[in-house]
Amino acid sequence: MPIVRNLGRAASQLLQSSGCGCGVSLVPVRAIGVSPRQVASDASFHSVTFSESDHPRVLITGGLGQLGVGLAKLLRKRFGKNNVILSDIRKPADNVFYSGPFIFADILDYKNLREIVVNNRITWLFHYSALLSAVGEANVPLARAVNITGLHNILDIAAEHNLRLFVPSTIGAFGPTSPRDPTPDLCIQRPRTIYGVSKVHAELMGEYYHCRYGLDFRCLRYPGIISADSQPGGGTTDYAVQIFHDAIKTGKFKCYLRPDTRLPMMYIDDCLKATLEVMDAPAEALTMRTYNISAMSFTPEELAQEVQKYVPELQMTYNVDQVRQAIADSWPMNFDDSNARRDWGWKHDYDLPELVTTMFSYLGSDSRIAQAN
Repeated sequence: MPIVRNLGRAASQLLQSSGCGCGVSLVPVRAIGVSPRQVASDASFHSVTFSESDHPRVLITGGLGQLGVGLAKLLRKRFGKNNVILSDIRKPADNVFYSGPFIFADILDYKNLREIVVNNRITWLFHYSALLSAVGEANVPLARAVNITGLHNILDIAAEHNLRLFVPSTIGAFGPTSPRDPTPDLCIQRPRTIYGVSKVHAELMGEYYHCRYGLDFRCLRYPGIISADSQPGGGTTDYAVQIFHDAIKTGKFKCYLRPDTRLPMMYIDDCLKATLEVMDAPAEALTMRTYNISAMSFTPEELAQEVQKYVPELQMTYNVDQVRQAIADSWPMNFDDSNARRDWGWKHDYDLPELVTTMFSYLGSDSRIAQAN
């Protein structure tokens, strides 16, 4: 979408580049009109009046996905409940709606999104709205609209209003020609899904806006994320969640990847902690704008051996899905996250044994753990 300059505010919006060799630039803005969907700060749909404090005012888009609700809970504990707005285009469950501010926000509606940022005095934005890999391949035009056009809306608004912007990337941003063991922060990236392509696009556009307009863009490449409070969705790394459900229910698990398929993984608490830490980090500490993060790397066979310490009767079999196996074979086996550990002190808490114990505890098999111990 075209970017125009707001000449009337040019003097106050000049930004110096941050070590990227770029000259002084004007912040990109769009022609502003009046949207019929005005979002007033005292509207009756559960909006908020923020407390006067130095805390950031946070907006989370796509907040009803795997990570948004947990991130909102973490940020509200840190910054106060009314300083964090969760948003999505879906209807939230009652417990989510009443746990803190929630509003409807469509990232494809530029004017409405801009009004939300202005009227709620947003300073930090976490952009989680995206169509993931399987859904994206089934509807490429929609994935292109949400993952790319929606991102452009977010970038323009964040640059215009001087927001600190976080956009997650993924293990899927790499492809079969990327080095796999380990995969460094900077290497060739040629993904073969629209989801992966859109994430590489997000990384590069975010870095461009940082260099060109001074946008405080921050990005982490997540490995496979494991969580007890979300159901497996058929993704390539979801076997590492499904095995716990099946072990508890039936004592049997059929894995769709080869037993020696090694992929980087992370427990959700570490993922959320890393996200907050990189947003908290001083800008001068960041030597790059997109970082790998990792915690552990394991195979289905290694995971099964750890699960069998708590469910000894688990029967593990393999029925390889060639499509998902091909995707896994094109992804990193290990992430090199040494830059994150050096620049802003990243350190994970959960290794494989802690992950397995925590998953069983949350999924209601405390008796199995007690018996095993």
